[in-house]
Amino acid sequence: MNFFREVMGGQAAGPQPSGAETIRKLCDRVASSTLLEDRRDAVRALKSLSKKYRVEVGTQAMHHLINILQTDRSDSEILGYALDTLYNILCNDEEEEQDESEDETAQKQSDDLGAQFTDQFVQDPEHVTLLLSLLEEFDFHVRWPGVKLLTTLLKNQGVQVQGIILVSPMGVSRLMDLLADSREVIRNDGLLLLQQLTKSNAAIQKIVAFENAFERLLDIITEEGSSDGGIVVEDCLLLLLNLLKNNSSNQNFFKEGSYIQRMKPWFEIGDDNSGWSAQKVTNLHLMLQLVRVMVSPVNSPGATASCQKSMYQCGLLQQLCTILMATGVPADILTETINTVSEVIRGSQVNQDYFASVNAPSNPPRPAIVVLLMSMVNERQPFVLRCAVLYCFQCFLYKNQKGQGEIVATLLPSTIDANSISAGQLLCGGLFSVDSLSNWCAAVALAHSLQDNLTQKEQLLRVQLATSLGKPPVSLLQQCTNILSQGSKVQTRVGLLMLLCTWINNCPIAVTHFLHNQENVPFLTAQISENLGEDERLVQGLCALLLGICIYYNDNSLENNTKEKLKQLIEKRIGKENFVEKLGFITKHELYSRAAQKPQPVFPSPEQMLFDHEFTKLVKELEGVITKAVHKSNEEEKKEEEVKKTLEQHDNIVTQYKELIREQDAQIQELKEQVVSTSSQNEQMQTTVTQQLSQIQQHKDQYNILKLKLGKESQLNSQGEGSQVNGLQTEELTQLREEVEELRKQHSLLQTQLGDKDTLITSLKSETAESSAGGSDNTELLMELEGLRSRVQSQLAEINQMKTERQELLRRAEAGSSDAVSSIDGSIDGAKMAEVESRLAAQTTETERLKEEAKSLSASRAELDQQLASATSTVAILQTEKAKLQTEVQDSKKEQDDLLMLLADQDQKIHSLKQKLKDLGETVDDEDDLDGRDQTDDDYEEDEDED
Repeated sequence: MNFFREVMGGQAAGPQPSGAETIRKLCDRVASSTLLEDRRDAVRALKSLSKKYRVEVGTQAMHHLINILQTDRSDSEILGYALDTLYNILCNDEEEEQDESEDETAQKQSDDLGAQFTDQFVQDPEHVTLLLSLLEEFDFHVRWPGVKLLTTLLKNQGVQVQGIILVSPMGVSRLMDLLADSREVIRNDGLLLLQQLTKSNAAIQKIVAFENAFERLLDIITEEGSSDGGIVVEDCLLLLLNLLKNNSSNQNFFKEGSYIQRMKPWFEIGDDNSGWSAQKVTNLHLMLQLVRVMVSPVNSPGATASCQKSMYQCGLLQQLCTILMATGVPADILTETINTVSEVIRGSQVNQDYFASVNAPSNPPRPAIVVLLMSMVNERQPFVLRCAVLYCFQCFLYKNQKGQGEIVATLLPSTIDANSISAGQLLCGGLFSVDSLSNWCAAVALAHSLQDNLTQKEQLLRVQLATSLGKPPVSLLQQCTNILSQGSKVQTRVGLLMLLCTWINNCPIAVTHFLHNQENVPFLTAQISENLGEDERLVQGLCALLLGICIYYNDNSLENNTKEKLKQLIEKRIGKENFVEKLGFITKHELYSRAAQKPQPVFPSPEQMLFDHEFTKLVKELEGVITKAVHKSNEEEKKEEEVKKTLEQHDNIVTQYKELIREQDAQIQELKEQVVSTSSQNEQMQTTVTQQLSQIQQHKDQYNILKLKLGKESQLNSQGEGSQVNGLQTEELTQLREEVEELRKQHSLLQTQLGDKDTLITSLKSETAESSAGGSDNTELLMELEGLRSRVQSQLAEINQMKTERQELLRRAEAGSSDAVSSIDGSIDGAKMAEVESRLAAQTTETERLKEEAKSLSASRAELDQQLASATSTVAILQTEKAKLQTEVQDSKKEQDDLLMLLADQDQKIHSLKQKLKDLGETVDDEDDLDGRDQTDDDYEEDEDED
């Protein structure tokens, strides 16, 4: 213990050891001491020396400190000392006061030293894994320094440490548990740790989000007082920005989890806006940035539209508009709110309509758009605020033809109200103001009112302006060219040229109006042909673009300014090569590239506001076509016109063929329906023929029975046995007569039915002959019908034969009956004859009833035929729908197969990446490695037992 008294306590006799020697002795004591108390005291001494002798402690003690973390897990005190010492070695925070001249150099040296020690620490990934396992300790003296040390590692070597944590089992989950710690110090430092962990790593961001981070962070923000909270709210918001920015998966998860609705209470600022602390301004600024991340123009259009819809439905947009129109709001919060509202309404028709209906709380109430435009054209307003208002106006008109029409309508003579200030009046006032920035902003705003809207371009040609008393009014187009020719500032001329190019682009009527002024073309050619400075070269390029649009969209309605004459003028006055060179200078300008990056106008100074984002798209689209149009000759243009006409003719021919194909499809469908109906009729005919065959068979059987009976009677008569001619034979004759009469009626009915079927077969045959072009099915039907026809003819022949035999039978029966009558004594009385007559009358009545039933059955058959036809058409429609559904099912199956292929490719890529990591010596925790590691540990234990 005397050694520690010498190091920590009073003065000892003799020369004092140096710091390096003292640290070396302490490291030896840490490595060689068997008592825990001795090692603890040595580590405590190293901690006290780690700030003053950072290099020595880091060089000599780091390895021993890591061993302490591995071996002395049971003692939380020595673990805390070791973690604090490592934190002091690796941390780059310079706490000692230094001179200003030495501050930057010392900080750079400190950063380099921290980076070197961090590289040494993370060289073995197991050290980071060990640190993660120590975070599971609940003891404050272990957990808190562990959090600070891991945060320092992420600051110094973020990418490498992120990779180790990502492949560590449950690594991210252990860090997420810090947010649930009841000790605020650990929870707050856990937020800082997660901020460093989630920087620029989409994979870790997704894991943190799915570990319920959104729910926990929003709960913490609510507990801490939302926008009125302290630094903890700021840390939570920064972490949320890390998780959501440029991460579409987390953004979708945030929206689907209904977390957008929980953002609305953040912006309830209340009526008293006097208490705006610096922390509240910072918090609200970050909250507005969080809203903008969800609806940023760089996101996919579908995701942005969905978030915009949710923000309108939950009332978040309404709350932002309330802040927009409130009083006492700080300037930077107001500016950021305007930018946020801009992106919430950009491209969303519902949100744009709501914003158009917002009124400022003034007397009388004015639309919010008018109030914002008043700030934009007011040169006393801050520059960033004016840029934000311009961006808001651009977003309001983005893909909003209704809003464009409303803005242009305020400039038309029929809608101008002298008692109120309109948006159009403010834009005209800014367009002709003495402030060049107001000129530029008004010109760009007016150009957005005409963007991709041919109707409003033509409507704006009607606008007339009164320049001074006693002079006739001039058109807005003419006034713009007048100001352009007066030689104003470069910013003003660039704004006016952008407005004119947007106005006459793809609008031949506007081109004609522009060329109608005889001074415009000479002015443009004079501007382009001069040799001027850098800024003037940009104006020359825009003049060349304007003249090129006049050539490309010229309808040759003016004789003096046709396409050919303008091209000749360029060739003589300017030169084609010089013209193309001046035109190409626009895209080479530095400010052009900056404006083309994103829609929001962000410029460091007012003088650099020269290009608009949408105008850069227009230049990119027109540069090539104007260059081709200038270099083309009349012959080439004529050839192109001929090619266009040929293409139009080709399109007409294709259209005609399409119509012919549609007609043929309709005819084929009709023929198919006819084939179906013919098939059904054929089936009915076959059923009818089968019934008739059964009836004929019954008649044959009856005929054979009668023939047998008559044969027996003739045999009896030939034998001359008079004793058998009695009343019984007379009754049999009467029954035979009745049966013959019945057969006669049935025969007549069969003949009628056969006549009807013959007529039906004839009609079916004619219909089948007409539809024979429909295909092979009709031919088969014809063959079947011919077969039926032959069968019916054979049946008719059999019926005729039966008729002949029946006549013979009747003749024989009558001959037999006359002999019988002559042999008897004529005892047949009148009563018997009356009974026979009554039976014949009943038979006649029954025959009439059967005829009526046949008629009703024919009518019902016609109705059934109609129902069958309608059912057939319905079946055809259902078959078409079934085919469509089957096609959709096949497409879905194909998409599923593609997804399975993608998943298989992804698994293969993951397997190959793991193999590459193994080849490079990295540790990959999969099932094979874990099994191998367990087997190695078991072998090692067996070796120790043997020793």
